[in-house]
Amino acid sequence: MRALLPALAAVLFLGAAARDAVDAWIDATVLPPLATETSVEVLDRHGTLLRAYTVEDGRWRLAASPDRVDPLYLRMLVAYEDRRFRSHPGIDARALLRAAGQALAQGRVVSGGSTLSMQTARLLEDSGTGRWAGKLRQMRVALALERRIGKDGILALYLARAPFGGNLEGIAAGSLAWFGKPPARLSPAEAALLVALPQSPETRRPDRAADAARAARDRVLTRMAEAGVLDAETAARAARSPVPTTRRAFPELAPHLADRARAAEPGTRLHRLTLDAGLQARLETLVRGTVRPMGDRLSAALIVADHRTGEILAEIGSPDYTDTARDGFVDMAVATRSPGSTLKPLIYGLAFAEGLAHPETLIEDRPTAFGPYRPSNFDGRYRGTLPVRAALQASLNIPAVALTEALGPARLLARLKRAGAAPRLPDGPPGLAIALGGLGLTLEDLARLYAALAEGGRPVPLYWRIGAAPAADGPPVLPPEAAWQVADILRGVPAPASAPQGRIAFKTGTSYGHRDAWAVGFDGRHVVAIWIGRPDGTPVPGAFGADRAAPLLFDAFARLGPPEALPPPPPGTLIAANSALPAPLRRFFRPGESPGTDPLRLAFPPDGADLALDGAPLAVKIEGGTPPFTLLADGRPLATGLRHRTAALPAPGPGFVTLSAIDAAGHAARARLHLTD
Repeated sequence: MRALLPALAAVLFLGAAARDAVDAWIDATVLPPLATETSVEVLDRHGTLLRAYTVEDGRWRLAASPDRVDPLYLRMLVAYEDRRFRSHPGIDARALLRAAGQALAQGRVVSGGSTLSMQTARLLEDSGTGRWAGKLRQMRVALALERRIGKDGILALYLARAPFGGNLEGIAAGSLAWFGKPPARLSPAEAALLVALPQSPETRRPDRAADAARAARDRVLTRMAEAGVLDAETAARAARSPVPTTRRAFPELAPHLADRARAAEPGTRLHRLTLDAGLQARLETLVRGTVRPMGDRLSAALIVADHRTGEILAEIGSPDYTDTARDGFVDMAVATRSPGSTLKPLIYGLAFAEGLAHPETLIEDRPTAFGPYRPSNFDGRYRGTLPVRAALQASLNIPAVALTEALGPARLLARLKRAGAAPRLPDGPPGLAIALGGLGLTLEDLARLYAALAEGGRPVPLYWRIGAAPAADGPPVLPPEAAWQVADILRGVPAPASAPQGRIAFKTGTSYGHRDAWAVGFDGRHVVAIWIGRPDGTPVPGAFGADRAAPLLFDAFARLGPPEALPPPPPGTLIAANSALPAPLRRFFRPGESPGTDPLRLAFPPDGADLALDGAPLAVKIEGGTPPFTLLADGRPLATGLRHRTAALPAPGPGFVTLSAIDAAGHAARARLHLTD
């Protein structure tokens, strides 16, 4: 016995030395880079994928940690590929011996002995499996991986790098491409196919070799039933499921906003936005279907936001990101354009806030010169004296410019900036033309302005990145009473025929030359902003906001569900008829006009009238002004010294004529007429 002790000691010493040598060999292993580049992903508020980008080598490789993968798939993967994964050190000696024995007995490779750790090592180094040197290297790397990152780390690497056919890598990319969903919830049939594909991803691609894919999947299902992972009935039912025969496209929702998010934070791999993927998809479909019949070069943009929180729920920069004919790559949600008449609600709101007017104040809509600036209404017609409410609902230009003159253009710009807008001005100081769209704004700017109107005049900083809500402080855009009065007027604008009436406050606009058609509106929760036009700024003859953008606005609201009620008036709101208003609010007078004298106007015939006289004299009715009056036809006197406000004058003859009335103070009123015998 004593003679054996030295031998035993030698064996133990050599065993320890061998173990130490192996440990040192493993510890000295130079591992390949373990940091796996994954696709940049843009997610919605619920974690749904909006858009992803390929990695530098053109592969789809989405991040997928074990906790984001269906547990059934993980159980099936381990049971099929490496059932002793949790117990071996990286090499399964029993599996290797079994594989070697089967190869010797059959004269060919019957089964492999690679563990998941060894397969992960092969994926990291992109090494082959048929040479002993390669196999030995995989064993060494597998043993080193087990020591350095552990089982869960190895499993995470496998889930990110396993091939699923073509340029698909990782379980997340494979699940999205073949089943159109993330791998968090998989059916047994889906899980089985995803277990089978990495073994031979090209020969089993479902879109190219559906029979081979089905056979490989069914072998996995059979093995799972034998291993007790699935019961026999579930496995049989799964085997009757069809395999996918087409590869699905990756989501490309909100591509413009996704590009902006990536450009703003280029080092971030995962961007979480406030958008709602379901709503975004519905609205993208709506915008494409609406714009397609309008012409090949026409584009559109849309924004939906929750004005209570400032969260942008959907944003569309063009109908189709890839449509080059429409310049679809141009993000029109942030393009600077002329806003047309969409600033008029702010003008009237400021007039209410400053005590210049009330919704029932009477205001003049007649040809008016503001120094050298002589605006006209869009249709070339004038309505005479009317309430402010009707002037805003009809989007008349003269009253809006007159109020802007009284307020001052600088004050209008200052309130725009309070709302969070960034107006772009032509060279020189702001003029009265800004009331009718003579400046540049973006669709996002207008959404901010109308969100403030919806929120009682408080500024609403809109945002689209989760966790990046701007501070909501700052002075109000309008007092609550003025904001409510504007909203009350706008909800009285006639909606398209099939839309709910009086539920949504909205305004349309058309820029000069029919280059931009707008519609912006809100209910008690949402604000929606629409732009339609051509990205290159060329005119679109016949395009009006009311005809093109307004129907799309109401269709978008319909996708949001029933409109939420607008709030009641604030306690201090003055609600009264014109006759009950304080005297200064009953009629608006331009600076320099006398409150005691009504402005001169031709009550009859109205501007644009087409009169058949049949030999009768021309009847004229004058309102306002100071007598005596002089009447001219194309500059030729018809009557002078008139002290009555009605007259029957000799007709100047058939054809077009400009009838002018001049009062004792030198004020003039004109009407363009067409006379026939």
